[in-house]
Amino acid sequence: MKEWMNRLTEYIRELNTKLDRLTTSKQMSRLRITGSVIWNLVLIFIILTTTAVVFVGGLGLGYFASLVKDDPLMAKAEMRDQIYNYDETSEIYFAGDIYIGKLRTDLERRETSLGKVSPTLINAVLATEDEYFREHYGIVPKAVLRGLLQDFTNSSTQTGGSTLTQQLIKNQILTNEVSYERKAREILLAIRLEKFMTKEEIIEAYLNIIPYGRNASGKNIAGVETAARGIFGISASELNLAQAAYIAGIPQAPFAHTPFTNKGEIKDAAGLKPGIDRMETVLKRMLAVGYITQAEYEEASKYDITKDFREPEPEATDNYPWLTYELENRAKELIARILAEKDGIDPERLDEEDNLKEKYMILADRDVRSGGYRIYSTIDKGMYDAMQEAAKNFKNYGQTFTTTQIDKETGEEIVTEEKVQVGSIAIENSTGRILSFVGGREFNLEQQFNYATRAARANGSTMKPLLVYAPAIEYGVIGAGSPVVDVKFTRGFDGYSPSNYIESQELGLIPAREALAKSQNLPALRLYDSILDKKPASYLEKMGFSRLVDADYVNLATAIGGITHGTTVEENTNAFATFANGGQFIDAYMIDRIEDLDGNIIYEHEVEPVQVFSPETSYIVTDMLRDVLEYGTATRARSTLKFSSDFAAKTGTTNDHNDVWLVGYNPNISLGVWMGYTKNKSLNQFNNTYGQPSTRVNTLWASLMNSIYDVNPELVDPAEQFQRPANVVNASFCGISGDAPSTACSQAGLVRSDLFNRNVFIPSRIDDSLSGSSSVMIGGKAYIALDSTPSEFVTTSGSGINPQFAERILGRLGGDPTKLWPTGTSNVVSSAKFNADGSPPQAVNAAQSNNTLTWTKSASNDVIGYRVYDITNGSRSLVTTIRDGSALKSTITSGRTYIVVAVDITGLESAQSNAISTVVEPPKEPEESPENNKPNPDDGAGSGGTDEGSTDGSTGEGNSNGNGNGNGTGNNNGGGNGTGQAPPTDNTP
Repeated sequence: MKEWMNRLTEYIRELNTKLDRLTTSKQMSRLRITGSVIWNLVLIFIILTTTAVVFVGGLGLGYFASLVKDDPLMAKAEMRDQIYNYDETSEIYFAGDIYIGKLRTDLERRETSLGKVSPTLINAVLATEDEYFREHYGIVPKAVLRGLLQDFTNSSTQTGGSTLTQQLIKNQILTNEVSYERKAREILLAIRLEKFMTKEEIIEAYLNIIPYGRNASGKNIAGVETAARGIFGISASELNLAQAAYIAGIPQAPFAHTPFTNKGEIKDAAGLKPGIDRMETVLKRMLAVGYITQAEYEEASKYDITKDFREPEPEATDNYPWLTYELENRAKELIARILAEKDGIDPERLDEEDNLKEKYMILADRDVRSGGYRIYSTIDKGMYDAMQEAAKNFKNYGQTFTTTQIDKETGEEIVTEEKVQVGSIAIENSTGRILSFVGGREFNLEQQFNYATRAARANGSTMKPLLVYAPAIEYGVIGAGSPVVDVKFTRGFDGYSPSNYIESQELGLIPAREALAKSQNLPALRLYDSILDKKPASYLEKMGFSRLVDADYVNLATAIGGITHGTTVEENTNAFATFANGGQFIDAYMIDRIEDLDGNIIYEHEVEPVQVFSPETSYIVTDMLRDVLEYGTATRARSTLKFSSDFAAKTGTTNDHNDVWLVGYNPNISLGVWMGYTKNKSLNQFNNTYGQPSTRVNTLWASLMNSIYDVNPELVDPAEQFQRPANVVNASFCGISGDAPSTACSQAGLVRSDLFNRNVFIPSRIDDSLSGSSSVMIGGKAYIALDSTPSEFVTTSGSGINPQFAERILGRLGGDPTKLWPTGTSNVVSSAKFNADGSPPQAVNAAQSNNTLTWTKSASNDVIGYRVYDITNGSRSLVTTIRDGSALKSTITSGRTYIVVAVDITGLESAQSNAISTVVEPPKEPEESPENNKPNPDDGAGSGGTDEGSTDGSTGEGNSNGNGNGNGTGNNNGGGNGTGQAPPTDNTP
């Protein structure tokens, strides 16, 4: 600068010297001096101004350089990636690509291309936001200077100066921070971006990222396509001039200009006015720039834009809350594994390391909500809607409990309802596609709990075919009809003493298929104990049970559903589909594929069958489970179905009826249903109103199955049946032992036949369960007769159970061998030994009633019967022998004296009873009937009583009494035992 001043001074001196030489007169001298001074002043001003401009410019450039000196130079790829990295709302679809809605997000956005945006809207945006967009190179210098001047002068009027390019930089790369440093970076990056992107790319990106207020759901929105659909219900390509102007005006003040509140409601007139005024401003600018004519302006200015605002729109979470949340959760689980794999992490580690899983679930949550994915599900819309309606209309869930609490802060009453909840799921067997589900009753936004896919409950007796009968058949331990032991036991080391649903019931040796159909606990526990060393719970692993712990592999109660952490309806139903698939487990799934913004498939489900059981085992179990519907615990379900199909099913009940289940399947479909309270509470309440819990779940299962049948009968009711594999054969066996029939078994009429897998087990060992036997009855039980037992009390016909066989079949759990074969059912008698006390039995008391002698039962426990003696002549004369279990009475003759003695198994007699001397009155002559001696139809005609035993699994027992009317002996105990057996209580220890 100093050098410049020296040169200037020297130049002025030289100029003055030249002027002095030219001056010839005083006047001329004055003129020249004046001109010289003026010229010198002009030159000085120009020089100083130039110097000032250069100086200030240098300072500005220096300051600008200082502001951006630490900003790294962004490469082209990096800038483009950041520009296009804008959040986009993910969408969910039913099967068949039927749109459901958007996933929950703070900001909804749907990307579009420039070719799908109305040119009118583009012009409106340019006229309003960047008039010189086509000419500038990222910035408009005069606009920048104007902005700086306004800032320096602290002007209250800010006209703005950002181009579309600058706004794109601010939104996608920088922040909204107000600082000179940020503005300097914005200018530099805007100029640079114009070199890397075309004008079309820049405006397209801009139109996709700018906020546009709220839509008709009250959600925050961004991007013109989202705005057009969310405000007017049309695509951005279909906007008319007024609509385009309205949308173009929103970004200046998005929440002031948007027509909707945060609840999705249309604002009142005062609330709408700012947006409409802004639309008018946009139209004026379009006219001024030349984008529209005066006539177009006037027409659009008069247009009633309010009539185009769409009505409030419910979201997917409103229409399909269970489904929306479930698909969201499943998508996050899938994306988490994808993200982990991208980071070089084995996705399996997420199942083992909680911290790692938590990290990637957080990342996946952000990605799913804002990644713009299209998530295509397997859910059939028609079936889903039908199941929701059927579940909603079901009337017999059970009692709703209401509790009232007082809020400590407000003092207000808070009423809480606890309803019976339901979870149900329908799976296509061959593919694993989840076709539909019921997540519960009345979706609770706070809990967001899905009772079909997330609630883990004990599965009761539905566990029996999965963990007991199928493995036992697979191991070759039993066939479909092999005998199993229904006899109580008490385990020695812990006192575990389970029972059947009817606690007093012990059916002895019964076919496996009958034990499963009637859902008897004791046979399942004993059979499971016999195979426990083979670790059958490993089959549950293969079938997707995800909550097993070490105890579940060894606990006996696991056989009847006493699983530590329970299982879900989805897992349980999916496992039953294994039988329908010929032993192949096909994991159920709900998301078919996920596509990214560009339509690339980033995930697609692949069916990976796992062979769990052989086809033979699966068919045999299926055949056994058919009986559950025919005569077992699910007959009510079968009778309620509106169609006939080849169904197999199993019911289940847990302790105190806290849970009830029914899972059934045919060749195409598996449907599982669970009912219970959220907090364990018995369903067995108020039965007069709602019916037994087992009846309810039977009826609900059938209702849900009927509902999806109405939607797709071809799928739900296939024409084909389960096909029996060639190696499943009928084979004969002894019904007591399950071995090949012996001569004794044949003579006893105990040969049976049923299904076996000849690959693993055909009865070949000759039955040794029976032998010739003599037995006596003591206390209603049969025992082997001793050598000293009086022959008149001994049953010598038939065969007896071999004691060694009895011990072997009862196994290590033991039990009462006399219960193996209930008396009165055949000519097989027990061969259990009775240990007598060696003392004579206690005496009885006798009495007379007309011509009948009666006596009391002896208090001794080894009595096999009684003898009646006539002692009229002073010596004993045997009148009759009465075996134990018979009526304690005998017909006597008048004028005689009788005594009674008890006899024990060793042959010892008790002391004689009191003597009874009889005097019998002669019978009276009958009077003539007033009705010509016609018999009274009520005389002696006791009605036999109706068997009230339920075959639908509701009570499992049915005693009915029919009392005869009139003078006859009309008391007739119907004693009807219902063939139905309610799903048994788990009786877990």
